Amino acid sequence: QVQLVESGGGLVQAGGSLRLSCAASRSIFSINAMGWYRQAPGKQRELVAVFRSGSKTDYADSVKGRFTISRDNAKNTVYLQMNSLKPEDTAVYYCNARVVAGPSFDDYWGQGTQVTVSS
Repeated sequence: QVQLVESGGGLVQAGGSLRLSCAASRSIFSINAMGWYRQAPGKQRELVAVFRSGSKTDYADSVKGRFTISRDNAKNTVYLQMNSLKPEDTAVYYCNARVVAGPSFDDYWGQGTQVTVSS
């Protein structure tokens, strides 16, 4: 089991910045992939940024060059620094942790944090 606690969402004007935090209840070394997804009203949840095995990172094309995922292993925390925010970044952002066990895996989700970007 992994509990995830998110923080850092809010309201910001276009062009502004926010930093999201996601604290895990166990060592992130024991988690195979950890990152951020988002879901806008009426849309499917989509990947934003993720750490995969080791330190490999993946980003959605729409956020490359603007968002940066990072982590603090000592705090079991993953961050999402969001710069140059656009109104289309408005969504509920969810932290995700994936733990692989043999041929299967378990996905754990945070409660979500609202990010609203005004134009």
